[in-house]
Amino acid sequence: MKKSIFAIALTTLVAGTNFTSCNSSTKDVEDAATKVDKAAQDLTEAKEEFDVEYNKFKMESENRMTENDKQIAELKANTAQLKKEAKADYEKKIADLEQKNSEMKIKMNEYKEEGNEKWESFKREFNHDMDELGQALKDLTKNNSK
Repeated sequence: MKKSIFAIALTTLVAGTNFTSCNSSTKDVEDAATKVDKAAQDLTEAKEEFDVEYNKFKMESENRMTENDKQIAELKANTAQLKKEAKADYEKKIADLEQKNSEMKIKMNEYKEEGNEKWESFKREFNHDMDELGQALKDLTKNNSK
């Protein structure tokens, strides 16, 4: 009799533990699913923010490159006023700047999203290169007007 009471008590204890742990497991699964949904929503929002920032940056950069194209065209138009000796060197510098501007366009169009840290690095480098190109154009304009 002691054995049967002990067996019934043990069975009841095991069954109670299983039922209790099932409820806890179900709650854990629901919590995990909620966290996954929130993470997916956060990722979607971050992607949308990146797209907005990328498109804004791309548009600003394209405007700068268009301005560079205009300056290069003006510089080319001014080559007729130069002496033959200076003209060849001047045209080479213009061609180099035009090539650099084209490379910048390609670099911008080929950029692929690789994470926030790489994006910030790309923006910093791209802006630096664009600033250098703009300064080179200004310097060439100054040298030509002297």
